[in-house]
Amino acid sequence: MIAVINYGLGNLHSVQKAVANVGGAAVVTDDAQEIMGADKVILPGVGAFADGMKGLESRGLVPVVRNVAAQGKPLLGICLGMQLLFEESEEQGHHLGLGLLAGKVVLFQDPGVKVPQIGWNQVQIDKQSDLISGINDGEYFYFNHGYYCIPGETRDVLTRTDYGTSFASAVERETIFGVQFHPEKSQHSGLLILKNFVEL
Repeated sequence: MIAVINYGLGNLHSVQKAVANVGGAAVVTDDAQEIMGADKVILPGVGAFADGMKGLESRGLVPVVRNVAAQGKPLLGICLGMQLLFEESEEQGHHLGLGLLAGKVVLFQDPGVKVPQIGWNQVQIDKQSDLISGINDGEYFYFNHGYYCIPGETRDVLTRTDYGTSFASAVERETIFGVQFHPEKSQHSGLLILKNFVEL
């Protein structure tokens, strides 16, 4: 069973449906015991970083997510969920994240691009991983974000995407994974990523 964490932000049911689509079973929940009892955990998310952390804190889920990571259960952050895995964000002030991955979240600054980035963009593969098995260099995914992650460790970067700057669009550290794009909205390529996660 995969727990999709409900902390008040995110298109939870489309993630749940997409997981079911690729043969997985997912439950949307904010129950600590249910999350800790799951085989794998997805932290989705849409919206602002501070609101995301507040949503987790108000439900007592910050230590729960950290425990999931500490126990070595596969954990996948999607969009805002990926950003929350990092140490800090500069979105609407300075805010601390979950600190599961070294690095920070910053605003796109290039004057030549529209912020937020909304729409399809390509990924370039930095290193191979079970999460992106079957994904080719240059494959397109659906993005919707104004901020991006700068990992403190380049070895954590799975894929990069160009949008005024080259940024980390997928990351992995042991059993912690993050994707800046929305796999549940990325048609075949996105479903393949979710299928890979289900089958890890």
